[in-house]
Amino acid sequence: MGVARYVAFKQAPNVARPERMRAVQGIEIKGVMNPRYDEVLTEDAKAFLADLHRTFNARRLALLEERVERQMAFDSGALPDFRPETKDIRDGDWTVAPIPADIQNRRVEITGPVDRKMIINALNCGAKVFMADFEDASSPTWTNMMDGQLNMIDRWNGAIDFTDERGKDYKLTDDPAVLFVRARGWHLPEDHIVVDGEVMAGGLVDFGLYFFHNAKKQIAQGTGPYFYLPKTESYKETALWNDVFVHAQNALGIPVGTIKCTVLIETLPAAFEMDEILHSLKDHIAGLNAGRWDYIFSFIKTLQAKPEYVLPDRSQVVMGKAFLRAYSQLLIKQCHRRGAFAMGGMAAQIPNRRDPEANAAALEKVRADKEREATDGHDGTWVAHPDLVPVAMEVFDRVMPQPNQVDRQRDDITIGQADLLEVHEGTKTEAGVRDCIKVGVQYIEAWLRGRGAVPLYNLMEDAATAEISRSQLWQWVKYGATLEDGQTVTVELFNKCLDEEMAKVREELGAEVYDAGRFPEAIELFRTLSTADELSAFLTLPAYRML
Repeated sequence: MGVARYVAFKQAPNVARPERMRAVQGIEIKGVMNPRYDEVLTEDAKAFLADLHRTFNARRLALLEERVERQMAFDSGALPDFRPETKDIRDGDWTVAPIPADIQNRRVEITGPVDRKMIINALNCGAKVFMADFEDASSPTWTNMMDGQLNMIDRWNGAIDFTDERGKDYKLTDDPAVLFVRARGWHLPEDHIVVDGEVMAGGLVDFGLYFFHNAKKQIAQGTGPYFYLPKTESYKETALWNDVFVHAQNALGIPVGTIKCTVLIETLPAAFEMDEILHSLKDHIAGLNAGRWDYIFSFIKTLQAKPEYVLPDRSQVVMGKAFLRAYSQLLIKQCHRRGAFAMGGMAAQIPNRRDPEANAAALEKVRADKEREATDGHDGTWVAHPDLVPVAMEVFDRVMPQPNQVDRQRDDITIGQADLLEVHEGTKTEAGVRDCIKVGVQYIEAWLRGRGAVPLYNLMEDAATAEISRSQLWQWVKYGATLEDGQTVTVELFNKCLDEEMAKVREELGAEVYDAGRFPEAIELFRTLSTADELSAFLTLPAYRML
């Protein structure tokens, strides 16, 4: 059934639906239909998904192929740079469409996975926005993705309250945070939904189901369908999202421009196309976000063939210096010039209640980071834990008493290609090798068990951390990096450290917990990715086959 036909049927409830029209041709659900999944995967919703796939999947695949070709050019000697063919966009005098009232003040946003308890706690924690994350903070198991969609439906039906097994009640307050949803990136598949023999894109599934079931309810409740878009590598990819938005709004009879999104600038190529990305979505965009962790990973990946771009320990790759400082400042300048919000990056710290001194030091780091962001001109920031909301809120309330600072133009900022490619100074250490190993493996192990947001060593880690860890080790092994103590990073040193660190982790967790997990698979995947001849584009792709 075409989109127009099923929308017409939905708008005419008194018309009997012939049974032959209820079955959607060409779409196959391969996942287990757990209780209530039929509320998510209705016949109308499946028809909507099938239409999105048939309309846009070929273009998506072509853009993914363009990524490969572009990387080959970088590997052959080219460097990322501003596109000459889009200079007129960068030089043009244009702004994005007006931004809705309920997202004018986004000074503190919290992010997390889409499980029920997390959603309620995040919506209640005092942050202005909660980003429900179907991407890096969620392991994309079928149950995680479908349960997340059910939770979204329940939130907009006023039915998300629940009581846990200990009898504790969870209920929304009268003034919850505004809800954004982060869909999966264009590269990630959803193997459990197949259309005409082709696996659907995870991003189209996440967007499509959420928008189909909730958009009109959100509008009726005074808000709207708001999204975060991850892993973009070019304005052509966001132009595709724009066309998806237009198509979806027309299909459901919703005015074009109702959808608003924020694009994460978390890849190096995208940093050279921020104006173009804003322009490609100018009717639908609210801002850009400095996605710092994935950006570090992308810097390594994009420049993987160039030994002069080897980075120091990841702990020394900080936002206040070199390429990270440059791209965050350019993001502010370009967003404000176009009337869009410039959102700051993640504070990943979580409370350390056993060590008050260490906890105070961590909170001071967060405070200093948020001071830099607010002073530079960011309109808001991200935190990973509710306890960090008041810390970040105090800084932005003090530095930015108005709802946002879009009116503050940063014409004083001049950033060029060399600034965006400036390597951080610092050392490479054995401790850095070991840190990458113990964090990367433990995150992958948890991800394989269905957990996407993992507290490790007083930080809330998501997939970006594991990507940095394995790609940095790959870079050091490939180029035989010299450590501070004179050692050369080799496969042999990597394997020695890996074995020793996993023995320590087993001792930390206890043999029973460790042996019941998926450590053997996680270790081998991490080893393969870190020591392969070629750098894999994403660890989540081979890991997805292991879920």
